[in-house]
Amino acid sequence: MAGRINQTYPVTRVKLDADGNVTEQDTRADLVTAEEPLQIRVDGQTVTTTMRTPGHDVELAHGFLHGEGHIRTATDVTTARYCAGAVGPDGRNPYNLLDIEMAKKHALGLSDLRLHTTTSACGVCGTTSIEELFARTHYPIPQVPLNPRVVAALPDALRTHQKQFRKTGGIHAAGAFTFDGEPVVVREDIGRHNAADKVIGHLLLEGRLPANDLILVMSSRTSFELVQKAAMAGFPALVAVSAASSLAVDLARKAGMGLVGFNRGNRFNLYAGELAQSR
Repeated sequence: MAGRINQTYPVTRVKLDADGNVTEQDTRADLVTAEEPLQIRVDGQTVTTTMRTPGHDVELAHGFLHGEGHIRTATDVTTARYCAGAVGPDGRNPYNLLDIEMAKKHALGLSDLRLHTTTSACGVCGTTSIEELFARTHYPIPQVPLNPRVVAALPDALRTHQKQFRKTGGIHAAGAFTFDGEPVVVREDIGRHNAADKVIGHLLLEGRLPANDLILVMSSRTSFELVQKAAMAGFPALVAVSAASSLAVDLARKAGMGLVGFNRGNRFNLYAGELAQSR
């Protein structure tokens, strides 16, 4: 699996002068972040096909099912395994089909499962009602004043663990950090929602939900589905390096979460929540 995270391609690098004339041009090998489909089946029925970077797929599946409200703890899933009969064009198992078996008491009927087909940029495209998402939270969210020094340092702390980003420049990251800025888990994926699902899935499998004592940090912009996933997991705050959408701000304020965007250098925007008083 690790060898499939990146792929090597011959790439022509071009440099122009101020007048738009080509001054340099050479072809060399370059690493590109892998993007492959992952089909998740629950009790034999496909619930989503998402484009992701291979790796930590079991965590991704648990995080996705948690965000959709289908599971709350690791015991809600009895088995998670790749389909043994799947065969790719090369005759080998591509490990792109993950079978999930639910505990009987949590078995889902056909009416409970909505089919999702998502791109690497889309998290809740199959959701039928935004109002439904506003109401779907597993845990109460504590209102925690944020330490501005810790908040400002979080993007650099996340970047320290972005190994694939340093290699390719084409992959997002999500991380769970303590209120003191210490990393608990960091995951990378070409899809920002997938990276968040992997982090939340890891915490779920480790028995660390609700994440009331942690901050979710994203290397991307903040959209509605990312705030929704954070709220479902009980994070009291979400910190991102880029912009927030209007729905993300609305949901964060309604959920009582802290929401930070454009967190770069010694500046950031506080869209929701409050800062701790300086001592």
